[in-house]
Amino acid sequence: MNADTAESLLSMDIHSEQDVFALRRQAKSVAAAVGMESRDQVRLATALSELGRDLLRPVPMSTTFTLRNAPAPTLRVDLAWSDTRAPGPDSLNAVTRLLPNTHYQPASTAAPAGGHLEISCLLPSWPAGGAEAIRSVLRVQAPRASAIEDLQAQTHDLIAALEESRSQRDELEALNQELQETNEGVIAMYTELSAELEETNRGVVALYSEEHQLALTLQRTFLPAGLPDTPGVELAVRYLASTSQTEIGGDFYEAVHTPGGLLLAVGDVVGHSLQAAIVMGELRHALRAYAAEGHPPHVLLENLDHLLVEHQPGWTATVCIIVIEPGHERIHLANAGHLPPLLITPDGEATYLRDHGPLLGLGLPRRPATAHPVAPSSRLLMVTDGLIETRTSDIHERLDALSSATANGPSEPEALCDALLRTFGSPQEDDIVVFATRLNRQP
Repeated sequence: MNADTAESLLSMDIHSEQDVFALRRQAKSVAAAVGMESRDQVRLATALSELGRDLLRPVPMSTTFTLRNAPAPTLRVDLAWSDTRAPGPDSLNAVTRLLPNTHYQPASTAAPAGGHLEISCLLPSWPAGGAEAIRSVLRVQAPRASAIEDLQAQTHDLIAALEESRSQRDELEALNQELQETNEGVIAMYTELSAELEETNRGVVALYSEEHQLALTLQRTFLPAGLPDTPGVELAVRYLASTSQTEIGGDFYEAVHTPGGLLLAVGDVVGHSLQAAIVMGELRHALRAYAAEGHPPHVLLENLDHLLVEHQPGWTATVCIIVIEPGHERIHLANAGHLPPLLITPDGEATYLRDHGPLLGLGLPRRPATAHPVAPSSRLLMVTDGLIETRTSDIHERLDALSSATANGPSEPEALCDALLRTFGSPQEDDIVVFATRLNRQP
């Protein structure tokens, strides 16, 4: 087939977070149907999941999968939207690292409202039967999955990506060692072997950095796509993954409407590893499911504790949960071993709410949640220990410094998050979550 051929395989609109999950599944199905390798299937699905979450708005975004023959067999994915949204720099950089043939076209004077993003994936050959055969396969597969199955699929991809990375890294390191030994025994070949050794080392660094980026991108899909819009409540959050190139962590946050009010949560799975990130994803999804049933904060912690004891024995986690009553006159707090939240009154008085209980995963009893009155324009701050803990600092002194900086910092949550990261976020040794809230009375 020599003529330039373009055949549509699938089109779908993205309205909600559930549509983003569906996009990820469909991307893997289409990539498999056109003959892409399993590693490239995961890359495409992860990239589209990242873009879908980043660009998710009430106004729908269209996604089209097209099979093209010229200049070479190619699967092309087009994302288009009709408003002024734009992908964030972190999201676009992550996707470009995974799929270099990614081209973003922002709105211009010719098209002031709207943007377009194109991803091209080269194929080994033109699929047998062409587009019609692939569409038939997709109709038969009709992938559907629950939220838990989506989480399991992402977890499987995350494990596969890191296992492949580690296997290839071990092979390159073995070659590196062999070259070093040869270099010691054959002095006459020193110059040539040194150049080869340097090139091999660059390959190790580049490969592991690339796979670590894939792991971090998958890890971000475990976190909320956005914060809920709540009248009378201003929310802002910052999440910074650890700068370490060796492991990924288990910090998370959540904000969701429940029958009892707006639930805010921050947590940290103890440990830094692939499995810690997997446990984090399970805890956050379980918390959303339990919260929808209207349980008070301490019962939510009891349910999460039981989940860890039964399904992830040996793992522990810290979680702090706050539920803001409708009307915003009181909050209900339960804390499982996490850093205490900070309450700042309208006159600038900062107080840590030290309602502590045991870590999750120990199977120990819990006290009922504590109610605290809050005045209009009060602020709340929840963080993970990566913001203030260092190897050489005293935790109590750092908590005092955080209290002072928050009380004297900006009252607007977005500005406060940025100010705290500038003050405490460097050098960064761990994952960081900063979650700021400002409350106003509902009319």
